[in-house]
Amino acid sequence: MRKKLGIIVVSIFTILVVVLLIGGNYFYSEGIKRGTEVELHTEPASVNAEATQTALSIIEEAEEWYSNQNSEELEILSYDDLRLKAGFFENDADTGKVVILAHGYRGTRDHMDDLVKFYYDQGFDVLMPDSRGHGESEGDYIGYGWHDRLDYLKWIDSLIEKHGAKQILLHGNSMGASLVLMTSGEELPDEVKGIIADSGFTSVKEELKHQLKHLYHLPSFPILDVTSVITKVRAGYFFGEASAVEQVKKNTKPLFIIHGDADELVPTEMAYELYEAAGGEKELWIVPNAGHTKAYSITTEEFQNRLQRFIDKTIAK
Repeated sequence: MRKKLGIIVVSIFTILVVVLLIGGNYFYSEGIKRGTEVELHTEPASVNAEATQTALSIIEEAEEWYSNQNSEELEILSYDDLRLKAGFFENDADTGKVVILAHGYRGTRDHMDDLVKFYYDQGFDVLMPDSRGHGESEGDYIGYGWHDRLDYLKWIDSLIEKHGAKQILLHGNSMGASLVLMTSGEELPDEVKGIIADSGFTSVKEELKHQLKHLYHLPSFPILDVTSVITKVRAGYFFGEASAVEQVKKNTKPLFIIHGDADELVPTEMAYELYEAAGGEKELWIVPNAGHTKAYSITTEEFQNRLQRFIDKTIAK
């Protein structure tokens, strides 16, 4: 009887392990593997306030301007030998000012097109990297900003050494926001003057936990933990270590955190947590009736004014 019971227990345990491994690999393919089209839990379009005609005109003009520009393509080799590429817009005004624009999850550099003209008009060169596992950059997995933070250190060094950058801003949306926040915890050169993070998450673990609950109606344990181990084996990081909130505790640069109060993709509460944890001079703007990364498109004039004030505080004339 004991032997039979033991066989049953071992069989059930084996089945559970197999199911968890299959599930973990499925969620790795959905959330981490490059190139997979996935559905995300987002807010309905109706939650966003309507953009004014002026805002729509500004965005439309900026996107049209961008589409008519020719960028130079730059390349670096990452610490793990990936060829990473970026578009670079060199300003006619030789000011030594550069902004690095960081795109979101499964996006590309072109998804930051609406911001390029604003910075260019302020005399900035503009660098637009494709993150590892995205666009024209190599990599077969998405790092959610964690490994990318080390890539950004190389982009920063390249701008200083090869392009004479004297004053650098980092500006990211969504995953790109968490990327620049994660970068803030590294030892940054004096040339980096400030960081703007729009709709960033606190950590990969918490964001995936949120998505798992709302998309699949599943608890995070144990499937997220299994997927995290698989990600460590296949991509080199655990979800728990990829934490923007832990990194901003070490930040010493001026920081501007932006978040919509109607964001359901990255909960607004995360912005408050990041702000409370952050070191250094910091500012938080919670935008009424704005969904995920929608603050710029629905409050364009105010966004530009607030961004200009941040630039004036952090960048020397």
